[in-house]
Amino acid sequence: MDHNVNNCQLPLSDVQSRQDHRRLDIDKVGVKNIRYPIVVKDRSVGSQSTTARINMYVNLPHQFKGTHMSRFLEVLAENQRAISIENLPKLLKEVKQRLDAEEAHIELDFPYFITKKAPVSGVEALMDYQVHFSGVMRGNAYQLTLTVEVPVTSLCPCSKEISAYGAHNQRSHVKVSVQFSQFVWIEEVVDLVERNASCELFTILKRPDEKFVTEKAYDNPKFVEDMVRDLADELTHDPRISWFAVESENFESIHNHSAYAFIEGGQRS
Repeated sequence: MDHNVNNCQLPLSDVQSRQDHRRLDIDKVGVKNIRYPIVVKDRSVGSQSTTARINMYVNLPHQFKGTHMSRFLEVLAENQRAISIENLPKLLKEVKQRLDAEEAHIELDFPYFITKKAPVSGVEALMDYQVHFSGVMRGNAYQLTLTVEVPVTSLCPCSKEISAYGAHNQRSHVKVSVQFSQFVWIEEVVDLVERNASCELFTILKRPDEKFVTEKAYDNPKFVEDMVRDLADELTHDPRISWFAVESENFESIHNHSAYAFIEGGQRS
């Protein structure tokens, strides 16, 4: 008898479902860095297709040795087309059921593109912003967090005050995270950050545009502290926002380090 053929007919052992005796719950276990197409609401054209890096996790009670990693991919594969932010609750519910878990998490990181016009010449070009959605379902309660990273220009007020010939400026990366009770556009978060910076960035600038953005930044100096406070003040007064976190990192042009500030407000759900 061929022992290899005989062995193939035997039921395969489910090692993950064996008991574990260390009595330690695991908060998150799952898969990371899955590339998958998604569809996101676009304020100007209705929707935008892009590609996300996706992380998916569940909690694992102490009595189980492991989780079934392939089941995460099976749930995604059942979405034959791109997934959308709107169907994340359904997807997380399916993950919970498929893996017999009390809670499920999903994280999506992706580039989002907005067409911007140069301020004087009006030349149009796409500008990319990094967006992160984080969804969690605990029992039947679902919570979504939106994070948008926006690059802007900041000009140092102190440098302007003490210098006779100009002021140093730098590119800043501002991250705004929000939880909300009513829908918030990605573009709204971008607009919020850009109007509170010394000046916004553009993909294409002609000479008249470069003059405009240079002078606008000079007339609108901002410390890193100013930017996070101004943003937090607006978010505090937005009735849709239940929780927010704002951070700004200024990549200093005259130092070999960054300036940083962070504010958190509201009540996290």
